[in-house]
Amino acid sequence: MSKPMDAARLPNPLMEVTTWQDSFLQWLERLYASPRLYQWSLSNPLTRWITKRRTQQIFDLMSGFVYSQVLLGCVRLDLFKMLYQKPLDLQQIALQTRVSEQALQRLLVSAVSLGLLESRSHQRFGLGALGVPLAMHPGIGAMVEHNHLLYRDMQDPLAFLNNAWQGHMAEYWPYAHDAQAAERVAQEKFSRYSDLMASSQEFVVQEILKSYYFEEHRCVLDVGAGKGRFASELALHAKHLKLQLFDLPPVLELAKATFQSKGLTDRLSLCPGNFLHDPLPQGADLVTLVRVAHDHPDEVVQQLLQKIHDALPVGGILLLAEPMAKTYSQCADGPTQTDVYFHFYLLAMGAGRLRTPEELMLMMSKAGFVGLELLPNNMPIHARILLGRKPKCLP
Repeated sequence: MSKPMDAARLPNPLMEVTTWQDSFLQWLERLYASPRLYQWSLSNPLTRWITKRRTQQIFDLMSGFVYSQVLLGCVRLDLFKMLYQKPLDLQQIALQTRVSEQALQRLLVSAVSLGLLESRSHQRFGLGALGVPLAMHPGIGAMVEHNHLLYRDMQDPLAFLNNAWQGHMAEYWPYAHDAQAAERVAQEKFSRYSDLMASSQEFVVQEILKSYYFEEHRCVLDVGAGKGRFASELALHAKHLKLQLFDLPPVLELAKATFQSKGLTDRLSLCPGNFLHDPLPQGADLVTLVRVAHDHPDEVVQQLLQKIHDALPVGGILLLAEPMAKTYSQCADGPTQTDVYFHFYLLAMGAGRLRTPEELMLMMSKAGFVGLELLPNNMPIHARILLGRKPKCLP
C-alpha cells in the first residue's frame, strides 16, 4: 500500500452485535455445515429450492468473471448493434466478425444463457432483454470495455490489496491520486477519461433532471464539470440558468467545445482551477457535485464541502449526486453487488471510497449545511441525490 487509506465506517447495527447474537450465528454456521441437513434439505420439497438457490449463487460467484468476459466479447465484436439491425444466423455473424463458427457459437449460446441474446426462428440470433440497452446506450459498452483495466489490476486480489493505486486503473485516472495532474499529465489522458465520463453519465444526468426542480435557481456552479455533459444537458433542460464550470484547465477546454457544439456558450462561464488548493468562484445559488466526492479521501471531500459552503450565498443549495453504499438495514434485504463493484473500482482508481448517504450528510453537516435531504429517485443504482442548504442566519 503506497499511501494511507480511509476506512469505511461500519454501520452501528453491525458494530453492536451482542454475545447472544454471536452464539446464534455460530450455531447457524454449524447447522449449515451439517451433511445431514444438506441431504435432508434436498429431499424436502419445502426446503429444496433454498439449497438449489444457494448452490447457484456460489456457482455464479465462481463464474462471474466468465460472464463479464462473454459480455466484453460481445461488445468488442459489436454484436448488439449488429443484431439490433436484424437477427442473423451463425454463418452471417461469423462472416461479419471474422471469428470461426465453432468458437463463435460458444460465445453466442453463452450470451443467450445470460439473457444478452435470444434464439430466433431459422436458427438466428437476436437481442435479448439485457442486450437492448447495450445497443441503445454507447456509454454502457464504453464502461464494459473500460473495466478490463480493473480486471487486469485484480488478477491477483491479494497483491492488488497490498498495492492499490499502482495499477492500470490508477494510471487511467491521474487526478485521483496526483494533486499536480494538470501540470504533469498529457492532454490526451484528460481527453480519454473525460470522454468516458461523458459517455457513461447519461443515466446519472437523467436521474438528476427528473428528481430536482431547477426553476427556483438563476445560476449553477458545477464543480468537477468534466467534459460538460451534465452542465450542457442542464442548460438545455432549464433555459433560464447561467452555468459556471469549475475544473482543471485542460478539462475545461473540452467542456467549452461541448457547449460550443450545442450553441450554449452565451450562458457559460469557465472557471479553471484545482479545488485542492484554489477557492471556488462565487455568484451561483446552486452548486452541483456530480460523481466527484467518491473519487477522493475524506479529508479532501470535507475540505471541498467547506469551500462550497463558503462560495454559496445564504440560502444557497448544494446538490450532491453519485453512487452511494447501502446501509446495514438495506444490506439485510438482499445482495449488494453494486457496492462490491464500487468499493474495488474506487480503490483501484485512486484514493476515494463509496460512502453511505448518512456518512455524506454528516460531512455536509460539519461543513455547515442544514436541511439535509435524500431525494427519492427511480434508479438509485445510477446515483443517489443529496441536498443541503446554507443557513439564512448565523448559528
